Amino acid sequence: MVEHDEQEKRIAKILGRLDVPVNQASALNYLDYLKEHIKLPCRLTGIEDFPWEEYYVMGPGSKKEYEKLKKKQPSYTDFFTLIRFDNDLDDTNSIWVEVERLTDKRKFKLPLADLEATDKDTKNYQLLDDFSVWFTNN
Repeated sequence: MVEHDEQEKRIAKILGRLDVPVNQASALNYLDYLKEHIKLPCRLTGIEDFPWEEYYVMGPGSKKEYEKLKKKQPSYTDFFTLIRFDNDLDDTNSIWVEVERLTDKRKFKLPLADLEATDKDTKNYQLLDDFSVWFTNN
């Protein structure tokens, strides 16, 4: 419970108060904060399966087809390097980032709330975890 309270305090410090809903203004404020505080290089991976993967991970999709598709599409099991933040939000006020997959250097645009830093002992991990919790719960 102490960690949750500390997380709420960190988020409130970024947004100015507790319980700030996700809207264009708050997402842009958070984006500006992250752009200023995330240290590069930042290595990322998926928090859980990406939407396109659900059919294969949770549903009846073929493992063989899934492995083939993962070569061209980003997977939550992949490791990425953060290249840049996108300055535009989508219609759900999601922050998007451009990433490069480590294995083949393919570039993708992914929603930041679906990603986490790979090194749990860094400030980047905490910053991205706080953002994902705020975005998902508001």
